Amino acid sequence: MIRLTRINRVPLVLNSDLIEHLEVTPDTVIAMTTGLKFMVLESADEVIQKVIEFRRSIADRLPLIKRIQAESEEL
Repeated sequence: MIRLTRINRVPLVLNSDLIEHLEVTPDTVIAMTTGLKFMVLESADEVIQKVIEFRRSIADRLPLIKRIQAESEEL
């Protein structure tokens, strides 16, 4: 999930896995796989960076998860 700001300054938490594409018109419009569209204050580059950071945070946890799984299998 990533935190963004709608064009009317209302906070929005978005499931970044459902982003289909971004449009710059000149505002940033996020099209979701569900058919919904959101106009946000952040630039397309900022949205992309937030998605990268979110996915990186998940990937960083994988070694810990694998270690916990391996330890539980030993029991």
